[in-house]
Amino acid sequence: MRWALVKVSLAVTTMVVVAFAVPLGLVIREMARDRAFSNAEREAAAVAPALSITTDRDQLERVVASAGSDAGMAVHLPAGDGREALELGRRRAADEDIAAVRKLGRASTTGVTGGSTLLQPVALSTGEIAVVEVYVPESDVTNGVGTAWAVLAGVGVALILGSVAVADRLGVRMVRPARRLVEGAHDLGEGRLGARVPEEGPSELRLAAVAFNAMADQVVQLLANERELAADLSHRLRTPLTVLRLNTASLGEGPAADQTRTAVEQLEREVDTIIRTAREAKPQTAAAGPGAGCDAAEVVRQRMAFWSALAEDEGRKWRVAGADRPVRIPVTRADLAAALDALLGNVFRHTAEGTAFAVDVHNGEDAVIVLVSDAGPGIPDPEAAMARGRGSGSDGSTGLGLDIVRRLAESTGGDVRIGSSVLGGTEVRIWIQLDGRAPASSGHRQLRRRRPGRLAAVYNRSRSH
Repeated sequence: MRWALVKVSLAVTTMVVVAFAVPLGLVIREMARDRAFSNAEREAAAVAPALSITTDRDQLERVVASAGSDAGMAVHLPAGDGREALELGRRRAADEDIAAVRKLGRASTTGVTGGSTLLQPVALSTGEIAVVEVYVPESDVTNGVGTAWAVLAGVGVALILGSVAVADRLGVRMVRPARRLVEGAHDLGEGRLGARVPEEGPSELRLAAVAFNAMADQVVQLLANERELAADLSHRLRTPLTVLRLNTASLGEGPAADQTRTAVEQLEREVDTIIRTAREAKPQTAAAGPGAGCDAAEVVRQRMAFWSALAEDEGRKWRVAGADRPVRIPVTRADLAAALDALLGNVFRHTAEGTAFAVDVHNGEDAVIVLVSDAGPGIPDPEAAMARGRGSGSDGSTGLGLDIVRRLAESTGGDVRIGSSVLGGTEVRIWIQLDGRAPASSGHRQLRRRRPGRLAAVYNRSRSH
């Protein structure tokens, strides 16, 4: 499109320049010719008064010398009153041309070697007709024409180049939004649902970008709804499985009890496999695009309301802090809910009944920290627990939950760390970067410089463990 616009502009401008420059060049040449012959007419007119008074050779020679020169002017007097024909100056015109002018009584021009001559008739006092011949060299006729044509050609070339430059800029202004629209559609087709197109450029492309962004937001919302539904289904399976596994401990010994415990463990492994497969096959919807964020405080309150019922059954004390006001993060609701469920499920799965736990939300200028802590025995090797597929080292731990949490944090430029909590057990800290651009380490340093308050203290406490 860009080069097509440049070619059209080049063709149109060239035609316009040619249409104006060629006639203007001809007019310039004609004006130079008129100027040269007008000068010749003035020289001839300077001799006419003297011819009407006298025909004396000496006097006429002085008049011709003062009006022009012997090389450029000639005077042709006819014979009469007992005198012979008289010619002054250098003659260039043919006899028949002079005779024709004398007979017709009006001026004319004729071509001669090296230029042209102006033949001007003048009436003598005797009633006869003399002819004044003025030579006009070809150099006088074309004087200044070449320079004017060169200037005209330069102006034409400048106009053509200027039109090409303007067309190229206009083409870039049109092509760039179209290319961004294509790239956005390609990214969306490859599963990068955070892809959005700047709403700029011509009105048609701007409307197309608005429609594309609205479509992408709708796709993100639909996928988020589907994943939220899938997360709810997995919650419905995990909660009764957790209760069932805890109840199997009271079955005592025997083949039936062993078979029941084995079946529950097998069922948990199958559920983990299904969730792992679904997570690995899902598209990345945790991009910080329009419509892809959520209120972390609201999600925390909802998930804690879900797990509080099981906590009451097991006699666990729990608390929530920092979720009393909206906290916007560039993560979908389903992703954050899945991460919280994974961490809270680990608390119920790997700590004894009656173990207290807490969830804290800390809101900063460019990051949000979510802390999930418990009063359990803790994790012996935090680094090994963060390795994909390793787990905490306890029975039934696959590392899938922490891997889900880590991918959520890293999708925003943040990270996940495991340390010791103030309750005496494990503390999992999720650092969610709000801008989604800076790496986790640089974002932390920037945050500590600008806000050395509660959030920096939370980060430093996690780093120290």
